[in-house]
Amino acid sequence: MRFVEPTTVDEALAILASEEDARCIAGGATLVAMLNADLVDPEVLVSLRRIAALDGISDDSGVIRIGATTRHATVAADARLAGPAAVVRSAAEQIAHPAIRNMGTIGGAICHADPAADFPAALVAADATIEARGPNGIRHVRAEDFFVDYLETSLTSGEIVTAVLVPRTPAGGSGHHLKFSRVDGDYATISISAVVKVENGRCVYARVAVGSAGPKPVRAEAAEKKLVGSGLDAATVKEAGKILADAADPVDDVRGSSEYRRLVIPRLLGRALELAQEKANG
Repeated sequence: MRFVEPTTVDEALAILASEEDARCIAGGATLVAMLNADLVDPEVLVSLRRIAALDGISDDSGVIRIGATTRHATVAADARLAGPAAVVRSAAEQIAHPAIRNMGTIGGAICHADPAADFPAALVAADATIEARGPNGIRHVRAEDFFVDYLETSLTSGEIVTAVLVPRTPAGGSGHHLKFSRVDGDYATISISAVVKVENGRCVYARVAVGSAGPKPVRAEAAEKKLVGSGLDAATVKEAGKILADAADPVDDVRGSSEYRRLVIPRLLGRALELAQEKANG
């Protein structure tokens, strides 16, 4: 196995185009474990860590740009991810343990596309956009369309993720990612990512995504429509949660049965909405 360290995105893309069996590596939190388990065996590893353009967070005209090799710990600590964008920050805060947060990158996490991970649902709830570059240039994909199936994204051959773009909208809104797991640091049994805006006691905006509930984050517009216009009372939240539970297709595994996961969704939704509102109220 050859290990190469390009210093520009163009150089990385050229290597990927010239090598038939090449894989990108950023933090290596997931890929190294897969290599150790003999699940993958690429001929070339293309490290992205020396590409300065892929690292860091910037605020540009109301959109927060997170470079693909930005570490989870950096995302978790950035105060600019506030309001609606706080759903992404709170997801980063809950990823595994400090050692993993200091090593893993947002680009690597979303390219792995594990539906039990924290970022996918949070990015869908935030209505984030994934920026990718490949042989045909730059393209932007909504997070909701980026995640396709278990461990599968809409990236095409030779493309790499260069950034995640998180909007600050809706103005006055707030977001939170709530993770329910067996023990601290584990993958979620179920997670809820919610972005809401409440005015005069009424919900005027709601966007919710459920993690660990299917092959990709689960979003149901009918559930959001149920919340909008309400006072987010317990009965309405329960109805919205049932819609999400019916839309979910979770697996049975050691973290919980499919039936158990569906039962958790309405209860977790109510708490996630409460926490999002608490953030809005300071």
